[in-house]
Amino acid sequence: MVLLYCGRVGRRRVFIKSPPLIRRAFFLPCLNDQSDLTVLTEHFFAPEDPLVLLSLLKKSVQLLLITPILSFNKAGSPWLFCIICRSDFAVVNFIYGETTMTMNVLGFAAQSSRDELAPYRFERRDPRPDDVVIEIRYCGVCHSDLHQVRNDWGGSTYPIVPGHEIIGRVVSVGPDVTRFRQGDHVGVGCMVDSCQQCTACQSGLEQYCEETPIYTYNSVDLRDHMHTFGGYSEKIVVSDKFVLKIPDGLDLKGAAPLLCAGITTWSPLSHWKIGKGSKVAVIGLGGLGHMALKLAKALGADVTLFTRTPDKAEDARRLGADNVVLSLDANRMAAVNGQFELIIDTVPHVHDLSPYMPALAISGTLVLVGYLGALEPMLNSVPLIMGRKSVAGSVIGGIAETQELLEFCGEHGITSDIEVIRIQDINEAYERMLKCDVKYRFVIDMASLKA
Repeated sequence: MVLLYCGRVGRRRVFIKSPPLIRRAFFLPCLNDQSDLTVLTEHFFAPEDPLVLLSLLKKSVQLLLITPILSFNKAGSPWLFCIICRSDFAVVNFIYGETTMTMNVLGFAAQSSRDELAPYRFERRDPRPDDVVIEIRYCGVCHSDLHQVRNDWGGSTYPIVPGHEIIGRVVSVGPDVTRFRQGDHVGVGCMVDSCQQCTACQSGLEQYCEETPIYTYNSVDLRDHMHTFGGYSEKIVVSDKFVLKIPDGLDLKGAAPLLCAGITTWSPLSHWKIGKGSKVAVIGLGGLGHMALKLAKALGADVTLFTRTPDKAEDARRLGADNVVLSLDANRMAAVNGQFELIIDTVPHVHDLSPYMPALAISGTLVLVGYLGALEPMLNSVPLIMGRKSVAGSVIGGIAETQELLEFCGEHGITSDIEVIRIQDINEAYERMLKCDVKYRFVIDMASLKA
């Protein structure tokens, strides 16, 4: 999809989203300054008559720039074309298909980076043959939800409905679905699709899809080009390839954060083959850190927590830490030099990695799972070279790997430590999360949405 500047409607900018091939379209101009969405008229035009579209646009907007915005090709698939007017801009949108059927869903959304989350109705696609329709029962609250809502990383598209730690019940399945049936308890994590063709996808590493994975929210669907909306909502429609089975007996509320916090820490533990007798350290005790302690301990590793807060020692041991080291204590840091084959760094903000490098064993790895951005101060390469040590990164996990995690947690009775909240309290929960005032993950009871 190509975004082209087209013109203005009053103070509103107008953009064109253009797919490469269009055979036929329905034109629904919705450019009324008095309404967010007003359908004024409907027109049809043939592939050989693209000037009709430009003529219609001229009637609706004062074009400041006219460029070749459409490529008409009789071999192309049909598309649905409409203009949707927002508060400060209008988007000309193309949606795949002669007709695109949708279902209306209630959720909570932010309308801009400055707005609080509030009730919002939006459209989800009608199920495809390989889709699963899920009634959402619980949704975990991830720190990345807050970052996306406030556009801390850039690229957020509004309105945005967050949530990618989804636990629900299957309402219906498409005719091609064989792994799930109505009534099953299932999960949806951070992804809802990927290209399925690249080397990463073929290797079960959809999170590293070379075409970019389609995330559960703040992405655009590969097939119908609708925006994806997350789990702070009533229902979700997902391809069966990205739906996960929840083991019987696993607490549903506590299982929700496994779909992000859990898999984010499980993936490096699995990749670096941590098991009985391994020595692992975790930096930071929060949503990610508490899962890393539980999982590493269950795998049979000897586990150490690095923390700057002495008060966390008791909780760390309850969660599985065999040892707690205060990272500001030079003597205690020196006492663990050369010990760890893997250090999982869960800290979500910029920090100095240098104090932890001596703690790595020869050929050891420190893996970043919490922080996105430039390292400050710059890392000294001498400790890396002199001990064949590595600094790596890891993000969530593939679908097969996530199912493996869920089965492991079912066998060992592992869930997240959570605090259940109502959806109406989500904005307060965000503020508390910024203050680290939760042990260790908020989970929304989505039944509260009906209130």
